[in-house]
Amino acid sequence: MVNDERINPRWLDFLWLLFLLVLALLPPVREWHKQLILVMIGAFQLLEERFVRVIPLHGQSLALVIKLALATLLLVHTSDVPINSSYYPIYYLPIMTAAMYFGPLGTLFWTLLASAAYYYYLYSAQKSYEVVGLSDLWLRIAFFFLLGMIVNRFVMESRLQTLRYRASAENLAQANRSLKQAQDEARRAERLAALGQLSAGLAHEIRNPLGVIKGSAEILHQKLSDSDVLSKELSGYIYTEVNRLSALVSRFLDFARPSQMQLRSQQLPPIVEKSLRYVQEQKAASKVHVHRDYAPALPNVMADEEFCDVVFTNLLLNACEALGDAGGDLKIRIHAIGRGDHNDVVVEIEDSGPGIPAELRENIFNPFVTTKQSGVGLGLAIVTKIVDLHGGTVALISERGKGACFQVSFPEAAPETEAAEMETKLH
Repeated sequence: MVNDERINPRWLDFLWLLFLLVLALLPPVREWHKQLILVMIGAFQLLEERFVRVIPLHGQSLALVIKLALATLLLVHTSDVPINSSYYPIYYLPIMTAAMYFGPLGTLFWTLLASAAYYYYLYSAQKSYEVVGLSDLWLRIAFFFLLGMIVNRFVMESRLQTLRYRASAENLAQANRSLKQAQDEARRAERLAALGQLSAGLAHEIRNPLGVIKGSAEILHQKLSDSDVLSKELSGYIYTEVNRLSALVSRFLDFARPSQMQLRSQQLPPIVEKSLRYVQEQKAASKVHVHRDYAPALPNVMADEEFCDVVFTNLLLNACEALGDAGGDLKIRIHAIGRGDHNDVVVEIEDSGPGIPAELRENIFNPFVTTKQSGVGLGLAIVTKIVDLHGGTVALISERGKGACFQVSFPEAAPETEAAEMETKLH
């Protein structure tokens, strides 16, 4: 049975109704049984689609049984000898319907049933009458099969063409999505490059004066006497704020400078655990409950341990800070997923906090975008840059009010790379 919906345009229903109207005007016109059966056939033809939807499992077969029964009854009420009825073409209706519903074998089966119903009248007539013109009757049955197979062929070709168009449309839509994603990534890369150059220039120009201010504040703090409490306190403020600015400049440089990574084939869970141990020592994680879900037998990835530690520390610390003083649940999931011709190892870090506002989701990975009051907005930008250099992806897959879930994917290490590393270790 063909699972696709029946190809039944409305104009075809109109043609069938017109055909039934012509039959109603042909003799015997005053035979009310005939007219009633024609009305029933027309009404069922119009309501057939709904009938099949109401009975999805066997609706098509039951519809054909009803049409065959009505066609067979019509022959009884249009001639004293049903086999001689001029209304035999009414069997075309169930035959063509079967050709639209089913494949070639199904069409042959239902055409055979229609032919058997028609032949039954021949068998009954031979008992009481001497039937002549048998060759004409067999020719009519042959045309039943010819009509069914021709209609079925066109229907099957139409279905195949529809599937081709649908596949082409899906491929085109996927290509458009990929193109849009590539354009967005290209624009983001251009913005990051421009911001990186600007950040590097500003950081370099700011760092030298900061060094002078820091050294001067430290000397001033040492020279002041203990009696001058206010001056010592002010010099301490200068020293502390300069350190904070120096750390901020360092983050700008981390974002701007080209990264030289040392990639090697390794497992991701130990790196995640190392970052988690560091984060759990921080005040923000004091009331956080960690839930781990690591899949067994994970493939290796090509990763720089130091840079990956920066990625996971940023994401884990962000999750803990999003939970606030009340704390909450932090879920860490690591599993492999197929991506066509290769596998990715995916790390999901999900918190039970308030989530990311809708207006920030599209730009959350851009520099200087943050949800923290005291944040600068470089953490996720640095994370994105590092993961991109690994050939991976970072995505936000959560909804507002349901916490934030960041998904980091790393491509699986190629077998030849692992073999080369093993050979290097042996030598």
